[in-house]
This record gives sequence, structure tokens and C-alpha cells, in this order.
Amino acid sequence: MSVNTVTHLNFRGAARAALTFYSSAFGGDMAVVTYKDAGNVQEPSEADQVMWGQVAAANGFRVMAYDVPSHMPWNQGENAFFVSVRGDAAEEVTAYWERLSEGATVLQPLGPAQWAPLYGMLRDRFGVTWVLDVVSEYNAS
Repeated sequence: MSVNTVTHLNFRGAARAALTFYSSAFGGDMAVVTYKDAGNVQEPSEADQVMWGQVAAANGFRVMAYDVPSHMPWNQGENAFFVSVRGDAAEEVTAYWERLSEGATVLQPLGPAQWAPLYGMLRDRFGVTWVLDVVSEYNAS
């Protein structure tokens, strides 16, 4: 038996655009089920919004998203969560950084850190904060 955790992002009408963007940044296949597809339309103007969506890449990257319906409360919040992307290769992490940084606010430029060969933090154009780093062995000394 195994368990995986997947970051699930909540939007108000921007889930499809966000998933498309993340698919372009990380690769992988995008799957989307709209409220109309699921037969769960409660507000006609939201019929084509995302009830369930996912990007899944062969390298293990996964992210899910949906559009919170207007009858439910939603607040994007401030620093409620970060999405962490950790890789073994600087080239791979740098490529993700470059693609995610399109339209983003860089909070910590990608560069060497005391705990990692590369580390950076940005808030993408959808308001999601991403932390990217290259995994290294922890040395407590």
C-alpha cells in the first residue's frame, strides 16, 4: 500500500487557465471535468468552470485544481500554503523556475542557499507561491 499527497489548488474561475499554465511549465497531461460534464450545474454561468482538474507528468509532478462555486465561500488568503517543487538536477529545477516566473513576483531569487545548491520562491500570476529547490543531503553540523 502506498499513499501520495497532491497539492489541490482552489480558484474562482481561473482553474483551467492555471492548469494550462502549469502543464506548460512542467509538462504532463491535463485532465478537466467541468460542472456541466459532471451534471452538477448550480449556476449556469459556471457550467464550463472546473469541477475537477489535474496535471500529471511522467516525472511525478502532480497538481489538482478546481473552481470554487459562487455559492460557497472562497478567500485566496495570504501565505496559506506554498507548493514545493524539489528536484535532483539544477537544470530541471531552473527550467521550471524560468517557466513559472512568467508574470510572477520573485520573492527569493533562484540561487544557492545554505541548505540547498539552488533555492527560490515566487508568487505566480495566479497568486500561488512556489518554492523550488535542488535536493541535497542534510548536514546538521
